[in-house]
Amino acid sequence: MATRKNPLFDTATTLGKILIFLGVSAVCGVLVAGLLVPAAAVSGSAASGSIEFFDTLPAELKVDPPNQTTRILAADGSEIASVYTENRTKVALDQISPFMKEAVIAVEDSRFYEHGGVDTTGILRALAATARGNKQGASTITQQYVNNVLNANLAAEGNEDQIKLNGVNKGVGDKLREMKLAIALEKEFSKDQILEGYLNIVFFNRDAYGIEAASRYFFSTSAKDLTLPQAALLAGLVNSPSAFDPITNPESSKQRRDLVLGLMLNQGKITKEEHDAAVATPVEPKVTQPKQGCAYASSAPYFCDYILHLLENNPAYGAEREERQRLIYGGGLTITTTLDPKAQAVAQEQVNASAGANPDKWGASLVSVQPNSGKIISMAQNTTFLPNQGFDSQLNFNVDQMDKDGNDLNGIGGFQPGSTMKPFTFAEWLNEGKSMNTVVNSAQRVYPLNFPWRNSCGKVTGGYSTAQKNAGLGTADDLQNAEPQWYRPLSVLEGLYNSINTVTFASAAQLDFCGIQKVVDAVGLHSGLPSADGSDPNPKIDMNLLGNLLGSTQTSPLTMASAFATFANDGKYCEAIAITSVTDATGKQLPAQSTNCRDAIKPEVARGVNYALEQVLNKGSGSLIRPRISTTTAFPIGAKTGTSNNNGSTWVVGHTTGLATATWFGDALGAQGRPGQNITVNGKFYQGIDGYMIAGPMFSNYMSQIAPGYGTDPFPAPPSNLVNGTTRSTTPATTAPQATQAPQAPSAPAASQPAPQPSNNGNGNGNGSGKD
Repeated sequence: MATRKNPLFDTATTLGKILIFLGVSAVCGVLVAGLLVPAAAVSGSAASGSIEFFDTLPAELKVDPPNQTTRILAADGSEIASVYTENRTKVALDQISPFMKEAVIAVEDSRFYEHGGVDTTGILRALAATARGNKQGASTITQQYVNNVLNANLAAEGNEDQIKLNGVNKGVGDKLREMKLAIALEKEFSKDQILEGYLNIVFFNRDAYGIEAASRYFFSTSAKDLTLPQAALLAGLVNSPSAFDPITNPESSKQRRDLVLGLMLNQGKITKEEHDAAVATPVEPKVTQPKQGCAYASSAPYFCDYILHLLENNPAYGAEREERQRLIYGGGLTITTTLDPKAQAVAQEQVNASAGANPDKWGASLVSVQPNSGKIISMAQNTTFLPNQGFDSQLNFNVDQMDKDGNDLNGIGGFQPGSTMKPFTFAEWLNEGKSMNTVVNSAQRVYPLNFPWRNSCGKVTGGYSTAQKNAGLGTADDLQNAEPQWYRPLSVLEGLYNSINTVTFASAAQLDFCGIQKVVDAVGLHSGLPSADGSDPNPKIDMNLLGNLLGSTQTSPLTMASAFATFANDGKYCEAIAITSVTDATGKQLPAQSTNCRDAIKPEVARGVNYALEQVLNKGSGSLIRPRISTTTAFPIGAKTGTSNNNGSTWVVGHTTGLATATWFGDALGAQGRPGQNITVNGKFYQGIDGYMIAGPMFSNYMSQIAPGYGTDPFPAPPSNLVNGTTRSTTPATTAPQATQAPQAPSAPAASQPAPQPSNNGNGNGNGSGKD
């Protein structure tokens, strides 16, 4: 005969289950005793041990703001992009729908406004329900908030592996700690503050943290405009975001929503009519998928990426890069930039129209800066940031590969500037007090290794001599121009505005190369690539290398635009800046950039260069691209065209008094070795690309539309002594007069005998050829 069970202790009875539960809890660390500590409702050794443990737990909670979305803004306050590790936008409690507040209290913690952080009534009810086989949680909203805060703090510190989740890795000690912190929190904050914090931190979806992000994600609305059925659905979602997801599990989501609505009705939060109407409402999410990151920027994705790199490289945002990234991507920053959306739209339109996503992947870019502030106004290129979207690239065509401290900028590192380097030799000509109308020997084509260059601070290297090249001495062929008619006496001014290589060399032969170097350094010119040994992230353009007179060292469009802006700014150089303000989630100002200008060249020299660069567009190599406000009205503007030796890199760089712009077209792939010859772009065949052909219209169309808004006052006139005079000057020569023989006209704008390409970092024989 079987032993008769005592019904009082039968595990099938409710009391029996409670006792078994209590026994298991005792073994696991007297959880029940711990749970009842706040109500002081237990006694005995087990309880005493729990109380002792409870007393040793911390009673202060570090409530840092949870991760929030960072916004990058244009100068006018419009949003360029948002970035985040958790998509969250904090909102005040009065900006949250009353339905949402009532719904989450109804389902998660109906006694929220009655308990002191831990609900003993709820605990006993949960114990009884669990004993009946219906597991029920007893965590209050305050406890849930504490748990979320603790986990958010761990995530902010980079300790995601230590995060505790209910039912996964949370033990008795964790629950007791959570309870004590909840009690302490209720003494420090009001109920409304706790509810606001909870609704802003709670997880709804991997793309929606907090109620505002959830409202926008699931219903394309704001938290303050949530309807009753929408609020009930989101309140129900908190318990299990995957199980009750209205997108993947609409039936389960509706059942959960209706349960919440029933609780709200039973607790007197809504009327029967409101309940019935809400229950009858179908579950119809209207998803707005957040597109975070610069790849999804509304405009200027490469400028956006440049901004992020500037901040990630700034030690003011944290000692280590990881620390800086946590602040940038989770700190809810508001980053205001210098970008002009109108100018950016025109810039993007121009690079797209000029090259677009051409199948041969020829690149085009445009960048402009404000001369008197250094502010970057626009930055565009003809590629897409997202991969597999036509001509895609994550590299920025307009900026250096690295910043001055050797940190990555994600830039391509620049291109050979060709003849856009010529104005700097011209500037030193004026700086030494020489008249731009002085005539020099443009027929001189041979500059052998033993040519008597003048250099007070170094030694000039390289040479142009076919004879020495044939003898294996490492020079380039005799210097050449793109067209044969220019091998004759010409003024230095005429040589610049017609972009004559032999005039640049003939004038350099009468200058101190140390002076040319000082001009180049003063206006901020440097290589876009680090030095060969990696010791210098932004090495100088070494003007001791002859090829650099004609632009053989890669430099970035932003660097060129800033250098030309110096001429527009009466000789003052201003460093390029992109960020005017950064505030954190509390409104605190963080370090940004500010205008940093310095005297670079004499005002009279800058005015003389402007005078000459105007002639480039009036009657020289850029006369076909002169920008106009209308079909009949021009405005004061100067520029210089440029083409690399193999036509693979073509430029126009120029300025008004209020805006400086660099446009570029060419090969942006790999080693940039493709010749820009016999190619088809936008259905048009080019035997050889020159600066005025594609980069030129980009520059002209952009400046016509944007420059008038930034000021197109006349350039101040240079002093007469730098303009007047027709003095004939001779070039020191060490070769026979044969050098004055003009070659046969080339069949294309490209020179018929291109010089060897110098290495991109400026090392090598220093022989290059700029054109146009």
